[in-house]
Amino acid sequence: MNSLPNQPDSERESADAPLRENVRRLGATVGEVLKEQGGTAFFDQVEALRRAAVQRREADTSLDQLAELLGGIAVPQAEALTHAFSTYFQVVNIAERVHRIRRRRDYQRQSASKPQPDSLLDTLRRLKASGVSLRELMLWLGRLDVEPVFTAHPTEAVRRSILEKEQEIVRCLVNEFDPTLTPAEHRADWGRLRMALTAAWQTSETATMKPSVHDEVEHVGFYLAGPIYNIVPVFYEALEHAVQETYGSEITMPRILRFASWVGGDMDGNPAVGADTIRAAMRAQRAQVLDRYVEEVGGLARLLSQTRDRVDVPAELMRRIEHYRTLLPQAAAAIRPRHADMPYRVFLSLVRARLRAILRETEGAYANADEFRADIQLVSDSLLAGKGLNAGWFAVRRLGWRARSFGFHLARLDCRQDSRVHAEAIAALIGDAEWAGLDAKTQSERIGPYAGQERTFEKSTDATVVRCCDVFSALAQALQDYGRDAVGIYIISMAKRAADVLSVLALARHGGLSDAEGHVPLDIAPLFETIDDLAAGPETLRALLSDPVYQRHVRARGNRQIVMLGYSDSSKDGGTVASRWSLQRAQVELLEVAQSLGIQLSFFHGRGGSASRGGGKIGPALMSSPRGSVAGCLRVTEQGEVIHRKYAIRALALRSLEQMTGASLRASLRPRLAEPREPLWRADMVTLSDQSRAAYRELVDAPGFVDYFRSATPIDVIESMTLGSRPSRRGSMQGVESLRAIPWVFAWTQCRAILTSWYGLGSALEQFASTPGGERQLMEMAEDWAFFRVMLDDVDMVLAKCDLQIAERYSLLAGPELHAYFFPMIHAEFERTRHWVLKLRGEDRLLASEPRLANLIERRNPYVDPISLIQLDLLARWRAGGSSDPTLLRALVASVNGIAQGLQNTG
Repeated sequence: MNSLPNQPDSERESADAPLRENVRRLGATVGEVLKEQGGTAFFDQVEALRRAAVQRREADTSLDQLAELLGGIAVPQAEALTHAFSTYFQVVNIAERVHRIRRRRDYQRQSASKPQPDSLLDTLRRLKASGVSLRELMLWLGRLDVEPVFTAHPTEAVRRSILEKEQEIVRCLVNEFDPTLTPAEHRADWGRLRMALTAAWQTSETATMKPSVHDEVEHVGFYLAGPIYNIVPVFYEALEHAVQETYGSEITMPRILRFASWVGGDMDGNPAVGADTIRAAMRAQRAQVLDRYVEEVGGLARLLSQTRDRVDVPAELMRRIEHYRTLLPQAAAAIRPRHADMPYRVFLSLVRARLRAILRETEGAYANADEFRADIQLVSDSLLAGKGLNAGWFAVRRLGWRARSFGFHLARLDCRQDSRVHAEAIAALIGDAEWAGLDAKTQSERIGPYAGQERTFEKSTDATVVRCCDVFSALAQALQDYGRDAVGIYIISMAKRAADVLSVLALARHGGLSDAEGHVPLDIAPLFETIDDLAAGPETLRALLSDPVYQRHVRARGNRQIVMLGYSDSSKDGGTVASRWSLQRAQVELLEVAQSLGIQLSFFHGRGGSASRGGGKIGPALMSSPRGSVAGCLRVTEQGEVIHRKYAIRALALRSLEQMTGASLRASLRPRLAEPREPLWRADMVTLSDQSRAAYRELVDAPGFVDYFRSATPIDVIESMTLGSRPSRRGSMQGVESLRAIPWVFAWTQCRAILTSWYGLGSALEQFASTPGGERQLMEMAEDWAFFRVMLDDVDMVLAKCDLQIAERYSLLAGPELHAYFFPMIHAEFERTRHWVLKLRGEDRLLASEPRLANLIERRNPYVDPISLIQLDLLARWRAGGSSDPTLLRALVASVNGIAQGLQNTG
């Protein structure tokens, strides 16, 4: 395959020249692989399709000619063609990521004069320019808590075997940066690249079986114990350097980063998750991080070869060596006698033995991570005292930072369960089948004594009760075995009333989760998901925090409460505009409630990958959030392909963590200025939200819409895929409410309509603009209100990815009547939204202010089009045959992966 069309303009041509060259060479290599694996005739067919797709885009003509080339082709050939274009997207995606590394290095070479935007150095310089002193900065660094949370949501369309080959390709491309390598070495790198690419071609993109929860734990561990483990110390060094460069001072850096996971603890709708997976996930995570520590401590033992005749070693370290010799006699006996005069090597060999004893569950194991951290700190202090700053101290400090970040647990394990499950368990325990129908006040009054330990439940054999109690028993054991840092937050899905939280307290006590003082050592977070629940959230929180039983619990938790905000279901419920405004307003009102009651409130943002589910750049998102809503704490979910895009490569993982930290600092120390017009704009947003929601619900509530959705998108294929261990929907498909938000977004993305991110906005803007002064008001909001501007920016990007010509062909699959009713609505709303987004942004084309992104999308679209047309043809054939042909399904799954690769978005 050749390089992509629509080359960047002259302004970016020089900076992007290496990217274009990589794409050209990689495209040529893909072509060689296609010839080798499929033959010359196959390669010629791919090239003919590529040229036709490019010509169609450049001439802006219909899809008919391209569709004729693809209609009715044999299923194996269709799958092979899809695989060819997917492979091309794979290498282009890699080339773009490597180019980001290249650009980062270019900035670093000139960082003294021009730091990379949103880097830590750039952030601190901007904060200092705004009047932030070193003292104020240090105060906030001590409060800063950045915690990405890796979830098990099934949106990763690439299996781990492929990811490992991608990493090999990345390494080979990054080696091109090294001017010291010889031509022969560069050729060898390209040979390894070709080998990885060919092996990937011969590997199916998806597994034939659904992954187990254990598989998902391993998959997340690929990132946490791999790239992220490697770059955590580099992050702290970069922050230290930025502080020194900006303020001229060296500081002691507090812990800022930690990580969490839902994998193994997310019970909501997944019957495979429960007490057993909680225990297994924690064991697996412990093994993953201990393996890394064992490896690193072994390396340090080899590095720190200092002998006692050359350095002074503190008596404490020598005493600890003798103690560990007694504690671990076999490990001590294995130390070579000729190393006896190397105290650090001897000590670290014994430290390594204590780590291995944890894995083997034998005598001499560390009791907790604090003991291990203390040993590493002892070595660090000893090196500094013995002039070892440049003789190994930096390497030891790196391990210390990792130990502070990962402990013996790698990532805190969150748990999540639906409030209806807890209600079912409570109903069984109190013997009231009508429990779920009681009013909120009555429920709180009845459950309060059990939540506050004034009364206890009788033992029950009810299956739901046993399952809930087993979970809390597992958490109690985890606190004992792994320490308090290993257990994360308990999240209540579909939380609607204070009793939903009190029920968890009561069940936790019944399951044995309480400490010596009678407190439940667990942070419990209600998750407000739907539009109505977000609107009622402030009153729910007030009722909860005013309850005497829960007040005692919150005091024991440091007067701090966490609330999780659901971006996915609120968007599916009311459309993206209503969702965004409901989330913005809820944060303001929830903060007011907590502050009035003297409680520190932290938000946990359940963001997804797409714009409709809160995806997008973290900096603008935080700076447009309500003042005071960050306050040093950023806890946000990372899902599916977002994890791969942000954390699969070390340099990009570092960049992601720097951006999250920098945005958190800016939003905390210098939030956006108060705007006197904002109260008026908020009132206007209520109107826009209501109008947008009405237009959205008119679509999804229309008779026949569910049938239309199931016919006009490949949702049935997505439901058949082996992406994750959880079901794609809750119960039977009665409406959009029963479908999980991720497959809902994934399906609309596949058919290129992506209406989940924009439908309803155009109608709302048009109606509002028709009122006296409405258009002028909208123009002011677009210009001066960060919240409104960021929303328009995100919609602008999504609209550029849409293709209504292709979406129309999917719509035709629903039959003439449904198509004739629904597609004109979708098309008209798209045009309205596009018109008003461009008008309010003062632009004549989409992404005019983001030319690099516009070029990337424009380059990709011609290569996505053939896959979309192949999918359309296969989908019609599959359904005509009763959706039972496994060969057709396999080819369809390949097309789903290809489109996801091309659009770089699933759900």
